[in-house]
Amino acid sequence: MGATDHEVERDREERNEGEEQGREGGGMGERDVEKGEAVDGGGGDGDGDGDGGEHGREFHMSMMQRLNPTNPLRIHVISQVPSRAATPSPAQPPLQPRSTPTPQQSLITLNSRKYTNKMSLFLFCLHFVLAIGLVGFLVFKGVQGLIQASDRVKRKEMRVLKFFLPQVEAASLLSITLAFAWQKAFRVWPNFMVHFIMWCSFLTSLSAGILLICFQKASTDGVGVCLMGFAIGNGLYACWVTQRIGFCTKVLVKSLEPVSKFPDLNQPTYWMLGVGFLWMSLWIIAVLGALNFYFPPLTIIALVLSLAWTAEVQRNVVNLTVSRVISLYYLRGMQSSTKFCFQRALTKNLGSACLGSLFVPAIEALRIVARGLNLLEGEDEFMFSCAHCCLNVMQFIFSCGNGWAFVQIAAYGKGFVKASKDTWSLFKSQEMEEIVDSDITSSICFLTGVCSGSICVIMVAAWTFKVHQPFTATISLLAFFIGYLMVHFIYLHTNIDHVVKLLPSFSCFILVGESPFD
Repeated sequence: MGATDHEVERDREERNEGEEQGREGGGMGERDVEKGEAVDGGGGDGDGDGDGGEHGREFHMSMMQRLNPTNPLRIHVISQVPSRAATPSPAQPPLQPRSTPTPQQSLITLNSRKYTNKMSLFLFCLHFVLAIGLVGFLVFKGVQGLIQASDRVKRKEMRVLKFFLPQVEAASLLSITLAFAWQKAFRVWPNFMVHFIMWCSFLTSLSAGILLICFQKASTDGVGVCLMGFAIGNGLYACWVTQRIGFCTKVLVKSLEPVSKFPDLNQPTYWMLGVGFLWMSLWIIAVLGALNFYFPPLTIIALVLSLAWTAEVQRNVVNLTVSRVISLYYLRGMQSSTKFCFQRALTKNLGSACLGSLFVPAIEALRIVARGLNLLEGEDEFMFSCAHCCLNVMQFIFSCGNGWAFVQIAAYGKGFVKASKDTWSLFKSQEMEEIVDSDITSSICFLTGVCSGSICVIMVAAWTFKVHQPFTATISLLAFFIGYLMVHFIYLHTNIDHVVKLLPSFSCFILVGESPFD
């Protein structure tokens, strides 16, 4: 009996020690939750089916709500991080490691320090060095023509400076003004502006086309017919997507919710805009110098392509910055520094911005064409026999390279192709492809640029036709290009776009696997 009493007393002491360890584990769990870690503080099995697990989850949820009451997504994300439990008592089996979904595993890579798409980064840097050299050389040729050339060349360049440069600079300033007006209006009246841009782009492009045709010159007639043809297609598209406008408005409103929490979010856009304006001014003078160089048409085409790629890279750098800031807000509930996110986009993620800028516009345009051919498919088997094949090919290419990838590039430091595949696979796994394709915010952004470009054409064409008619068609095309480029750049980012493609409301689904519309 003595031995039995001794064993009972030893068991009682072991149970008391186990309870004390459990209470100490609970205290540690409280401290870890304050640090943003999900820890099981009490007893219960690994699945949390017992009362202790239920109490731990309730305590965890209340703590997370107190830590960040303005961000409900933080509760969803951190509550699914793998938990650490106290040392189990001898009567319990050891806890098995639980698997976690892929989005939550990516939390450990939010501070990835590797450079993405290094080959694309090298090619862009090489291109930019060559572009700087070419622009510098052509600027020198332009100045040289004004100083040392013959009287005929001097008269030619003076005429270009007098009747070409002022209109182009005026188009740049007008487009910048329109861009800031658009982005402010979209923030204040998103529902009205979606309808307004849809039909204003139709009216302005039609008016610009009619104006150019009224000049009764072969060159202006060609540009005017193109604008009128686009206006007709724009009007048909506006009628076709009427039922999707309500959804587009919800996406815009949802995407703009965090903007007020980051007052410096637009600063990268202003920096990029200033650099872009200075580069474009030098570019215009380089076009002037190209007139005194060999093969002027080919040289000007090369300058245009270089400008387009450079501007697209600038645009996507700001996209990555905004995506990084907002993704950290959704995932960690933190208001990160826009400056540091901008530095990261200019260094570690610049290669992905270069690669995406080179291929995404072409891929998305071809996908739209393929989808249009598929819609037109009818009984004419000869004409549309390859419609499905082309669409499937473009769908595969689109899954390997799309604008939605920039969210995961900024958040997790993935390469462009991997981020595109992961994001599109996430949409497909949740059967959200139709919802994604129903979003027309990217079209609204495009039509906003077209609207501003058409307004620039109306102003510049009337001005140039009055002072120097031979330059009317050329300056009209250039003004449209500049107006579209500037407005598309500013509007896209100051509205936190992928609002318009690169960070829409679907970003919370891309980042944490949860639909914002549930």
